Amino acid sequence: MNIDDRLEKLAERHEALTQAVDLLASMLQENERRMAQVLDAINRLANIAEAHDVRLDDHEHAPDDPSRAA
Repeated sequence: MNIDDRLEKLAERHEALTQAVDLLASMLQENERRMAQVLDAINRLANIAEAHDVRLDDHEHAPDDPSRAA
């Protein structure tokens, strides 16, 4: 293998590595976007659960229960 062959092989490897890094960067950005969506959904579900918890607490007491005055 002469120097030209080695340089060509090195250039091919460099190109392959560049493509791999670009692909990984793209995948990372997509994963970050999806994670943000998941966290947003979790926060919305937590808000819904909290609202339902308050409503359930309200149903546990009779309307004339003095502890509801608080």
